[in-house]
Amino acid sequence: MKILVTGTAGFIGYHVAQDLLREGHEVVGVDNFNDYYSVQLKQDRHRRLQAHPAYVGVELDLADSERTAALFREVRPRRVCHLAAQAGVRYSLVNPHAYERSNLAAFVNVLEGCRHNGVERLVYASSSSVYGGNTKLPFAERDPVDRPVSLYAATKKANELMAHTYTHLFGLPTVGLRFFTVYGPWGRPDMAMWIFTERLIRGEPIPVFNHGRMRRDFTYIDDIVAGVRASLLADGLEPYEILNLGHHRPEELLDMIALLARTLGVEPRMELLPMQPGDVPATYADIERARAKLGFEPRTPLSEGIPRFVAWFRDYHGV
Repeated sequence: MKILVTGTAGFIGYHVAQDLLREGHEVVGVDNFNDYYSVQLKQDRHRRLQAHPAYVGVELDLADSERTAALFREVRPRRVCHLAAQAGVRYSLVNPHAYERSNLAAFVNVLEGCRHNGVERLVYASSSSVYGGNTKLPFAERDPVDRPVSLYAATKKANELMAHTYTHLFGLPTVGLRFFTVYGPWGRPDMAMWIFTERLIRGEPIPVFNHGRMRRDFTYIDDIVAGVRASLLADGLEPYEILNLGHHRPEELLDMIALLARTLGVEPRMELLPMQPGDVPATYADIERARAKLGFEPRTPLSEGIPRFVAWFRDYHGV
């Protein structure tokens, strides 16, 4: 089928588009190639997608309501996977208007495009950050999420509420996916896995917040992609769904660093720092609902995922 995927020059969007193309779907990809991080990296991802004959790439800012409406009218996708967003918890502390535009205005435009063009299902990226300062672990979809601790998290919760409204008012089937700390090849330079790898290779100390007392549910990109694909194509979903996609295994940050350092063959030096505003000490996904609804089963442990990421990182950078 024809599927519109937004954020295809981004980390998860690129991998989702590749997967859908391999499965025989026609993909129209959208990205605005903003400079939040390396535009070259985004262009390199996009270039690989453009080599596929069933891929059409469009450079577009989804916050532009007129151009976005025109795109939907032209493409008429059967399903939409909305992964474009302004990412990053810490960046939201210093550039809030980027989140207003990319995560709120653009989402309204996508919802309107789906509503007026007969889209059968909208799958969109939410985030584990919506759980805010919740202390009950693991995080389950039924848990309260009304106390975000960052603007980024607030915009993701707003997306879930906006999707609910369009499902309720207009019958648009929507699936919100709460991603948990995604990592892997072609990842983002603003995330810990990339930052730590880069600094360890250079022999520089790595910043470790909350003095290392952090746990993260690191989830390998291939497992996330399998969940996204199932969300787009699975039968039997409710008209409005919210699902966790995580590895269901929180890892101690210091253990991750030790494994990464061993893989790189270096001795880590750490700069222990206090907790950052907007951050949380632990994430841990309850994935029972995704298992039941999607057949979701993460298969890649950190011990396999980190060497794959390091191999790609060395190859991409020639180090």
